[in-house]
Amino acid sequence: MTSLETLVQQCRLLRLPSMAECMADALKLAQQEDWPLESFLAYLLEQEVVGRQQRRVERLLREAHLPAGKTLAQFDQTRLPLRLRRQLPAVIQGDFIQQAENVLIFGQPGTGKTHLAAGLAYEWIQRDYSVWFTPTYKLVDGLLRAKRDYELEHELKRLDRFQVVILDDIGYVQQSREEMEVLFTFLAERYERRSVVITSNLVFSQWDQIFKDPLTTAAAIDRVVHHSRIVEFGSEVTSLRAEAAARRQAQELGQDGADQAEKAQDDLLTMGISNCR
Repeated sequence: MTSLETLVQQCRLLRLPSMAECMADALKLAQQEDWPLESFLAYLLEQEVVGRQQRRVERLLREAHLPAGKTLAQFDQTRLPLRLRRQLPAVIQGDFIQQAENVLIFGQPGTGKTHLAAGLAYEWIQRDYSVWFTPTYKLVDGLLRAKRDYELEHELKRLDRFQVVILDDIGYVQQSREEMEVLFTFLAERYERRSVVITSNLVFSQWDQIFKDPLTTAAAIDRVVHHSRIVEFGSEVTSLRAEAAARRQAQELGQDGADQAEKAQDDLLTMGISNCR
């Protein structure tokens, strides 16, 4: 008669770790409930399917390099305009990924663009999509090194395995012509094939600050916008960092200093808007 140890060993040899782990408990449960063999086998297979999905999600999360603690559960969606909150369910589902469409997230500095992009990425990974999150300057640096080492094509193929690449803070990148060219090459390579998510504090009319050349700017915008969903925070969404700084100051000043704290928040917002110009 086959022993429990033999069954567990065979499961491990067949790379069925979840079945191996639950085998002993499954046998006890089957005996107690007087399961037929079909139910016992179905239970084991179900545990393996669930275990594989969990391990895949864990692997996708490791590979995504998402910033810690930035999930949608921790994102205060009530701060967003109603029109934007209505957009989120469709974006969360990720159907656009299968169609190789893009998501463009615009807003002033500190409004939560990065948090929203990371939170959406977490949801997409739960739905079995592969994602890579990177500050734009790091992507550009990596592509530039690859080009200098004659490995640009190889690097683009490596990035192609991710169904979604999130380029965070594209508006803060000030490229030389060579850097601008590799960024454009990346966007052109993914056009109508893979999805790109871009966060930016610069509207399209200001993208000449990124790509310098008017023709390249127009071509980049054309490829990004052609199949895209635009999420715009709008000027009514204020800076989270400015609000937090104002709250800290209010606590330090006490109730009598509330007016001063409000003024400090307005000053911080003004500084943020000025810096993004």
